[in-house]
Amino acid sequence: MPKLQPTLEVVPEKPETGLEAAESEKATEESQLDAIIIGIGQFGRFQIFNYLLLCLPIICNAFYSISFVFTAGEVLHRCHIPQCDNLATSYEAPFLNFTTPQRHGSWDQCEHYAVRSDPSDEASCNASSFDADRRVGCDAGFKLSNDDNTIASEFAIFCADQWKLSMVGTVNNIGQFVGIPLGGYLADRYGRKLILVAAGVLSSFAGLARSTAPEYYSFLSLEFLDMAVGSTLFPTAFLLAVELVGPQHRVVAATMISLTYGLAEALMGYLADFLRDWRVLLRVLYAPALLHLTFVCLLPESVRWLLSQSKEVEAKATLRRVARVNGKELPEQQLDELIRSNRRLVEQSSASGGHYSVRQIFQALGGRTALCCFVWFTHTLIALGLSLNSTQLSGSKFENFSMTGFMQLPGILMATTLMNWIGRRWALSSCQFTCAALLLAVAATDEVCPFASSILYFLAKMVSTGSFMILYFFTSEIFPTNCRNSMLSFCSSVGRFGSMLAPQTTLLIVHYQYAPHLLFALFGFTCSGLALFFPETTNKVLPTTLAEARALDRSIPKVKVPKSVA
Repeated sequence: MPKLQPTLEVVPEKPETGLEAAESEKATEESQLDAIIIGIGQFGRFQIFNYLLLCLPIICNAFYSISFVFTAGEVLHRCHIPQCDNLATSYEAPFLNFTTPQRHGSWDQCEHYAVRSDPSDEASCNASSFDADRRVGCDAGFKLSNDDNTIASEFAIFCADQWKLSMVGTVNNIGQFVGIPLGGYLADRYGRKLILVAAGVLSSFAGLARSTAPEYYSFLSLEFLDMAVGSTLFPTAFLLAVELVGPQHRVVAATMISLTYGLAEALMGYLADFLRDWRVLLRVLYAPALLHLTFVCLLPESVRWLLSQSKEVEAKATLRRVARVNGKELPEQQLDELIRSNRRLVEQSSASGGHYSVRQIFQALGGRTALCCFVWFTHTLIALGLSLNSTQLSGSKFENFSMTGFMQLPGILMATTLMNWIGRRWALSSCQFTCAALLLAVAATDEVCPFASSILYFLAKMVSTGSFMILYFFTSEIFPTNCRNSMLSFCSSVGRFGSMLAPQTTLLIVHYQYAPHLLFALFGFTCSGLALFFPETTNKVLPTTLAEARALDRSIPKVKVPKSVA
């Protein structure tokens, strides 16, 4: 995650050596690079064009990470009644009043009343032919409510096999658990552009192959493969988009990327409603990802990554190109100073080892890391859980899902304002508390006023999205520079256990209709309280060393560190 505040100049109290000297040199190099970007245009024509290009992987990732809501969606069904049903009958029929029991206000999906066995009278479609005291399974098959074609209807996944549908979402998130840290490592090693191209194309192949899956387990395997190779699209594109702009526009760029993601989710709801066939939907969603091949010629590599790899010629060429497209001048003297500073940084990093060890990090910030992991777990559980359970609300499941996408937009804008107004810590805590309270209100009002309950549900989704936005910023500010990206990836990966659990929460509805709401509220209230144990980072210089990161927390005795301007 890139820095979200400009680093201020610090005056050391004592000479720096080893890793601290390397970090100080890195801050100098970054400030020189930021000065160059300011001079050649922080958000000019070059950045706008590349931002439009990066919308492709953002949109694709939004589609792929949650398309299982519709490809593996449940289809409303009931038992086929041989004595009454024929080709002309539909899901709703008058004879259901004496052939099928009701469950939670709708027809039971897995049982019907037993047919009376009377050898003197052939069973017919009337009330006397069915015994309301005995229930049997749907041995004669099922009658579907509409023409939706998902893997549930095509692979006959009903009743006792219902767990297979929620398992698709869990496997999807297991793929993300594997793919996000792997993609982050490969992007740091081989470059952002190469990984974007490879991930986009491979994900497209996996998705198109999944659209031809002949049975459930091949579909499930390709779901995992798709996210294992494609889940890195969002974090890599996010990082590259923010690295392309100047320091004054990074928050705006990050907000625009997040807004694009929310709009893409809303769009997918309308596409699924229009197509109504999981195979066609997958082909429409995944074919455009082949356009990532054009990035080879159109998209520049990150200048920061090029400098970290000592690819100085390519870095200078990219900066000159930015200046030319934006109509600015770039003095060669500035480039020469940047290269000299970068060479010293590379030498310092090589001599000092360049990184903190895992033991050093957890000894200094173990409690903060554990707390951060729990908060990430809670956020992924609630955020994905609300999107998945939106299809259970009254009304069209497609419109409800699209509405959860649209509600992310005001949530993101609210978070951007709130965290600068009352601070990161209180904004995070208040958002989680509000989300949990709204979910309890949903459960309390649903039967009395379903419309008001739906509004409260969408407000909870809005606040949850805002809280997630704050968490992204917050996590990037509470860890030191040298391990910031790795700790963000670690906390995010642990948080994926929440998104693995979220698809299973829909199974709780069978036992109690509002069980998912209560579960989310419990975690939300807990997270709200624990978030107050984080240190406040608003308007503070980002920490560059473990000592400075520890000093952010007033409950930890401050270690003597270079003075910094707050």
